[in-house]
Amino acid sequence: MYRILKRQRLAEGTYDFWIEAPEVAQHTRPGQFLVVRVHDRGERIPLTIADAQDDKVRIVVKAVGKTTYELCSRKKGDELADVVGPLGRPSEIDRFGRVLLVGGGVGIAAIYPIARELKRVGNHVTVILGGRTAEQVIMRDEFGFADRVLITTDDGSLGIKGVVTDAMKQVLDSDEVDVAWAIGPTIMMKFCALLARERDLKIWTSLNPIMVDGTGMCGACRVSVDGKIKFACVDGPEFDGRFVDWDELLKRLTIYREEEQKSLQRYLEKVGDMTWL
Repeated sequence: MYRILKRQRLAEGTYDFWIEAPEVAQHTRPGQFLVVRVHDRGERIPLTIADAQDDKVRIVVKAVGKTTYELCSRKKGDELADVVGPLGRPSEIDRFGRVLLVGGGVGIAAIYPIARELKRVGNHVTVILGGRTAEQVIMRDEFGFADRVLITTDDGSLGIKGVVTDAMKQVLDSDEVDVAWAIGPTIMMKFCALLARERDLKIWTSLNPIMVDGTGMCGACRVSVDGKIKFACVDGPEFDGRFVDWDELLKRLTIYREEEQKSLQRYLEKVGDMTWL
């Protein structure tokens, strides 16, 4: 069992967890993910590793479906049934020169360890953080190591009023960028990738297709990249977004939407009011 050492609310429905997992923590590298099961009858879900220290790993979770609601309701001291990882290929960390990282929503947690490591090896790091509101721009105080931080909010409550691609255009119009990352909602990554394609800029995106086993055996997480079939769990999760078939990925993400909504509704009816999230 894997004990929750710390649980902190970051925003409405979004929680920061530190979980005791010594063997996972020892081998984790930026860009990798975990497969987590809340209880022994639970669903297996992939979650990006936001950090690792000593014998513990960090994940940031937004309650959007039944399993993430279950996870976000857990308290410090509770135990999770399974934490498997680290899985996937780590991010390509090198001294590129000037790098740009774009994070949206809980994708901010995913770019955090990548940005930190890129800075550690000597890159000039520009970070763009985006959310619907100021509250949704999580972890912004943790990016003090970056050379430049830009914030966007849909409602203008913090930073630039607009979306992350608005800030991305500003950066690309004024600075030379050698490589970029964009991690967040799939639709956000798609438009970041389209902009990067226009500018002939390599951009790593962390794909989030439906995943079951996380080891490449089930084939559920297949995606099309540069006309070839890839499996996000073993070939990724990061791929150059310029070559991802985003429309196919977006369509595949909706396959079980009706069933997911029914499952969540049954869960909420069973447990009662969870508006405290």
